[in-house]
Amino acid sequence: MLKLKNSFIFAPIKLGYAKGDGFVNQRHIAFYNVRSNYLGAVTLEPLYMDKGLREVPTQLGIDNDDKTEGLQKLTSAIHDSGAKVIAHLNHPGRMANPKIPGNYYISSTYKACENGGKVPVKMARSDIARAVNLFAMAAKRSEEAQFDIIELQFGHGYLLAQFISPQVNDRTDEYGGSFENRIRFPLEVLDAVRDSTNLPIIVRISGDEMIPDGIKLPEMIKLSRILQAEGVEAIHVSAGTVCSTPPWFFQHMFIQKGKTWEMAGEIKKNIDIPVIFVGRINRVEDINELKKEYSADYIAIGRALLADPNFVGKYLGEESGPIRPCLACAAGCLGGVKSGQGLQCLVNPKLGTESEIIEPAEQTKKFAVVGGGLAGMQAAITLKDRGHTVYLYEKDELGGQFKYAPLTPNKKSMSRLIPFFVKELENKKVNIIHKEATKEDLLSDYDGVILATGSIPSVPTIEGLDDYYWADILLKENLPEKENVFIIGGGLIGVDIATALIMRGNKVTIAKRTTDFGEDMEMIAKRLSLNIMKKKGVTFSDYTNIRKVEGNKIYAERQGENIIFEDIDIVVVSAGMTSYNPMEKELEGKLPVYVVGDSRKVGTAQDAINDAYVRTKNL
Repeated sequence: MLKLKNSFIFAPIKLGYAKGDGFVNQRHIAFYNVRSNYLGAVTLEPLYMDKGLREVPTQLGIDNDDKTEGLQKLTSAIHDSGAKVIAHLNHPGRMANPKIPGNYYISSTYKACENGGKVPVKMARSDIARAVNLFAMAAKRSEEAQFDIIELQFGHGYLLAQFISPQVNDRTDEYGGSFENRIRFPLEVLDAVRDSTNLPIIVRISGDEMIPDGIKLPEMIKLSRILQAEGVEAIHVSAGTVCSTPPWFFQHMFIQKGKTWEMAGEIKKNIDIPVIFVGRINRVEDINELKKEYSADYIAIGRALLADPNFVGKYLGEESGPIRPCLACAAGCLGGVKSGQGLQCLVNPKLGTESEIIEPAEQTKKFAVVGGGLAGMQAAITLKDRGHTVYLYEKDELGGQFKYAPLTPNKKSMSRLIPFFVKELENKKVNIIHKEATKEDLLSDYDGVILATGSIPSVPTIEGLDDYYWADILLKENLPEKENVFIIGGGLIGVDIATALIMRGNKVTIAKRTTDFGEDMEMIAKRLSLNIMKKKGVTFSDYTNIRKVEGNKIYAERQGENIIFEDIDIVVVSAGMTSYNPMEKELEGKLPVYVVGDSRKVGTAQDAINDAYVRTKNL
């Protein structure tokens, strides 16, 4: 039996905080400490069982006895909160990172992953035996390191799923073909783990890989019954494969919420052991629905605990304040790990720096914050946390340019961020002054000024370009229907505008001076957006320089050739942004001035929030 103090489990999420040696460090301990207080169990990030099987260079390891002491220190710290600790054991197979020197690649097949990766070696029986032994040895070390539970990864397109999936497994021996043959190797792993440890075992599966001829729910119901008979304590039901359907694997904001819950609900009807529900559980309403509609035994929460470590505590009424919302955008939690910077979060600038404590300022001051966008609001909150008196100047509604983000298709979840900030400002009693700050206002009686005036659209000098829209075309009163729209600029804003416009029957042409449309977008959102645009017939014009706008014609040059775009009804300019900071020179030398967010350097929403936090946390 799992015997957890409550039904909440922290799902396995890659941190990327190790230093290339696989050892636990203080950053890991601090990260898990702040998230374990209100949970029944904490699952550590996937632990590599062989240095040649890493997914990221900075992954935690359980490949050698020398890791035991550090892992034991980490499990002990989590135990202090009353939570149990789960060792998530996973063999990536063909999904081992091809960019890590020394990695090797084995699978049920010779086929490489569709979205990248090395061609694997089809495993011989000796390879299978070695892989089984890796799991057994890792399970033994888990018990020595005082883990309480082991979770085996049978899903998400990793090695054991590569055998289970009929789409991937093309073997003709006793490990391929029939369902019974395809699950033979995973069951051998389960047997070996069970024989090597007394710890209870959870199995994680993909209820559906969301690909033709892949793993499907009926077979997973059948497998779950077999796993129950084999003594598994719980089934953890997710979806997708990191190889072919990463949006489902990451539960991205572009995909249907609740699909994994439905799968878990069907499995729950067919077995007598607990089922763990997972997948974009990031609102109080989600938890209530899982309890009411599915009588969920256990609820695994991942990214919502990155955005707000006290998410469960707030749900339980043990912590106060609004929940800092997870947007399911994957911008920081995927992008940070991929870039080698470690796990980050668009909305939570403290992620990864949990060991840093925001102490009250030795001397409280009175600050003015100019600008109520994301950077300005975060700066005001951080200053209040330090104990300062804060006045926030914003002549328009709070939120700045981020108010446009939820207006694009599949990004409705982003509408939760501005209300969170507004509520937090209210709770912390930040004084909001709804006017444009003047030099006289700021020089009156403030000890310092935070300039968070943001950025403005960069408009290229083009003959005849007088009548155009920017992202404001997404506002309800401006949104066209069945028009011929020409977008100048193909970055994040241009792509988002295009995907919104095509949903209303507009014919869209998007032109860019280079060729990488959406180059500054998060990877999954970029891929899905461009696919939508291509299916809807958007015209992409790369290496295009616009020369002149004349009536409904646009004259341009493309790789030395003069071209004309005709019958254009509307022009949209999304050619980047320029920092807007008119007050710094006026105030310079008169009082301390700190420039944050886009007004200092144009970046993403995550950059703006993080910059504001970093530049004000020690004031």
